Amino acid sequence: MRFRSTKTYGNERGLSATFRQWRAKSHCRYLHGYALGVHIEFEADELDENGWVYDFGKCKWIEQFLKDTFDHKTVVSDDDPMLEEFHDMDSVGLIQLTVLPGGVGCERFAKFIFEQIQNRFDDWEETRVRVAMVKVFEHGSNAAVVMR
Repeated sequence: MRFRSTKTYGNERGLSATFRQWRAKSHCRYLHGYALGVHIEFEADELDENGWVYDFGKCKWIEQFLKDTFDHKTVVSDDDPMLEEFHDMDSVGLIQLTVLPGGVGCERFAKFIFEQIQNRFDDWEETRVRVAMVKVFEHGSNAAVVMR
């Protein structure tokens, strides 16, 4: 039997990020932003001694990680041709820069979040718990999902 629990940080939480998809042929190539939302599903084959998949009280580190990565940040890809200029703006205090490997956007954000949380579980030897799914949404119409 497999058990799942979920944690959602809705758009109202204020994970306001600016980003651009420099390869896009559309208006998405320009800097634009959203108050991102994140939905995470945890799974385990066995419940803990409290009967839980993962103690929601232990999720504060996840919220802090999301704030540190996205909240009031300018998020760009590590291969953005304007990366040096973004670093310059960060160094003079114009932006708070987050550089992500391989690209930006809901799909990339979901993948990055999934990997970071799972890596932390693995490092903490919390091997009973796995990340099953991460969904990142810009608003009610646009979202992307990464699943195990």
